[in-house]
Amino acid sequence: MMKRIHGFVGQHLTGFRKKAVRKDMARHQNILFIRPTAVRTRCKLFLLLIITCVLAPVAHAGAVAGSRPPYHQRDDVQAFVAEMSRKHGFAADELHEVFAGVEFQASVVKAMEPPSSPGVRSWERYRASFVNQRRIERGLGFMQEYAADLKRAHAQYGVPEHIVAAIIGVETIYGQNTGRYRVIDALTTLAFDYPRRAEYFRGELEQYLLLAREQGLDYFTVLGSYAGAIGLPQFMPTNVRKLAVDFDGDGKVDLRNSVVDAIGSVAHYLSVHGWKTGAPVASQVMFDGTVPAEWLQSIQPVMTRDDIRQVGFSTPAPLDHTLSFAVIPLETPEQPPEFWLGFENFYVITRYNRSTFYAMSVLQLAEALYQRP
Repeated sequence: MMKRIHGFVGQHLTGFRKKAVRKDMARHQNILFIRPTAVRTRCKLFLLLIITCVLAPVAHAGAVAGSRPPYHQRDDVQAFVAEMSRKHGFAADELHEVFAGVEFQASVVKAMEPPSSPGVRSWERYRASFVNQRRIERGLGFMQEYAADLKRAHAQYGVPEHIVAAIIGVETIYGQNTGRYRVIDALTTLAFDYPRRAEYFRGELEQYLLLAREQGLDYFTVLGSYAGAIGLPQFMPTNVRKLAVDFDGDGKVDLRNSVVDAIGSVAHYLSVHGWKTGAPVASQVMFDGTVPAEWLQSIQPVMTRDDIRQVGFSTPAPLDHTLSFAVIPLETPEQPPEFWLGFENFYVITRYNRSTFYAMSVLQLAEALYQRP
């Protein structure tokens, strides 16, 4: 490069004084060869500019998050601590220390919020997520491995083996996905930073603190869902304390590590909520005419055969006139809806999760497990 520059300058020496040439050469050299210290300075400035542009949004987000006072310094949390101390005898200093270690989880709040652009409900898409070969194969293995425990739960609580297995399969794929959030973080975030359901989650936080004290658990090591559900069957803390059972007989209830406790607890939960041994769960129905909209407003089984006779219907088996049911629509875009009659046991499954899609997925996964050898 310098040879070409020197050559270019040399070709145009005529008529110029040597001094002028030297000054011109010096000017070109200053342009082409920046001093090392200048290079370092300019590089530092350039890197600083890049870092500022890239990290400024992150720093801003951190500043916003940092502006949130620690939980143990908040008035509402301190009032909660005082209440826990008064009602349950917790040491206030202990709970202040606990809440000093709790971290706000923005992703928990986001997960609880309804989508800004909700998609159209699709039973076909929902079903494919839960009634699939993966869950069926794992479920068959689960039922084989824990056959004796499932049979004992059936005998004690009246809930069929395949129903219990299906619920655990839908909830956590038989323990494969029990949640990644610290339960204390999730529940505290929802109790104090999710106003829509703050009262409910403060109750669950209260129950979690009691559960941890009773079982000698480290408040910070129990993991669960973004809503604070725990273990293979995803029980909320209230249900862990009230409805979970020590089914393996080791003297403690452990839904995170004891599959047998999970099996017994699911069966007990359904039994307490009214499971009727030997009664049907649901039946598909075909209507001859238009289904009145008011039939689809409730999932409680309050209708009878006489109520739907006016429209005309058919079911795979004769419908017992003593059975009560709800008419359950299962809708998929661009397809005619499926209609099912959800009996009392179907309603009991919705006590585990209120979604009719959920309850039907449990039923159909259970049927797949029952029908496979």
